[in-house]
Amino acid sequence: MRFNQLKKIHPAAWIPTVYFGMGLPYAAINQASPLMYESLGISDSMIAFWTSLLLLPYTLKFLWSPVLEMFKTKKHFVVATQFVTGVTFAMVAFSLQLNDFFAYSVALLAIVALSGSTHDIATDGVYMNVLSSQDQARYIGWQGAAFNIAKVLTAGGLVYLAGVLENTIGAFHGWMIIMIVYGATMLLLSFYHTRMLPSGGAATGEVHSLKEGFQTLWDVLKTFFQKKYIGWYIGFIIIYRFAEGFAVKIAPLFFKAAVADGGLGLSTSEIGLLYGVFGSGAFVLGSLLAGYFIAGKGLRKSIFSLICIFNFQFVVYALLAVFRPSNIYLIGSAVVVEYFAYGFGFVGLTLFMMQQVAPGKYKMAHYAFASGIMNLGFMLPGMLSGFLSDSIGYKSFFLFVLVAMIPSFFAAKFVPFTHPDNKESETKEIEK
Repeated sequence: MRFNQLKKIHPAAWIPTVYFGMGLPYAAINQASPLMYESLGISDSMIAFWTSLLLLPYTLKFLWSPVLEMFKTKKHFVVATQFVTGVTFAMVAFSLQLNDFFAYSVALLAIVALSGSTHDIATDGVYMNVLSSQDQARYIGWQGAAFNIAKVLTAGGLVYLAGVLENTIGAFHGWMIIMIVYGATMLLLSFYHTRMLPSGGAATGEVHSLKEGFQTLWDVLKTFFQKKYIGWYIGFIIIYRFAEGFAVKIAPLFFKAAVADGGLGLSTSEIGLLYGVFGSGAFVLGSLLAGYFIAGKGLRKSIFSLICIFNFQFVVYALLAVFRPSNIYLIGSAVVVEYFAYGFGFVGLTLFMMQQVAPGKYKMAHYAFASGIMNLGFMLPGMLSGFLSDSIGYKSFFLFVLVAMIPSFFAAKFVPFTHPDNKESETKEIEK
């Protein structure tokens, strides 16, 4: 009966919305909050450090992933965390009126990060348990597109709106409205997924007490590090997004910084317009094409091409920092290339973790562990990026990012595969 119920809910009815809900709090912390704090007078080094540190729950989420097996369904946690995240965003909005708004809002965004990272675990659990390996590859582009549409909406529409509001009602009140929009969106998603999200599997029944929870956690960790080629996989996961970790916090600050300070001198609204108009379509197109590219060619044969395309965005940043064009259409064209490359290349790492790292007894927990390692490799350079950028300037900083991306090419060229990829699995099924 449960299988029939799951079949009635087409993946198109929930994959885009649930992964949009996964991406929105992450984008709010990673993209919107740096611009918000910059508009509110916080220094670049403080912004980069604290907004990067807020990603720590995304790194450590594997620690509580076994606990999610104890109660109800994975759907339950998705809906609950979306509701909690929505309410907390509203609290962030009102905290901006307090004298020590930076401390209070960072603390509340830490709750958003904790709730959002728990949402990630449960969402990926639904995805991996409901879909076959072939469908995982087929819809990975949808997943990546939806997750990153949230980032594009943040960097585009909401940042543009924030810029308009800054000029009309002031930065503090403008960003209050943006945080309320985040909160309302998450609440609406929680109501929608109450009906439209598959359960993703009930509680396993393997964990019944706190003691058993710790025993399970130890088994999760032990079996993870016993996996074949796990050293290779950890290195590959960290290196894949290492250069991005440096660039992602500084890029919007570089776009907004005055020309005299080495930036492009764009307003908040112009940054939002560039990402919203120029970037959004390119990104969605890149993500969707990558999904079908991997489904047709197989992940093993695609991974080097994916990482080359992914890293091309940093070449774009370096060219912008060196030549600092003033023509908005030329900058917009660079954003198109940047977002297409990002959308196309990002899905490769996600599918690699699902198909090569996660398989086994603790599929959901091991995927959470792998994605936590990925976020650690992304978070640490992000924490240092503001200090480095302040020390050497934007031009030298983005040239340094080009050097930081070099190890990823070697990692992609030589990383081994333990399990058949999506194309190889499909071939074996046809031969049977």
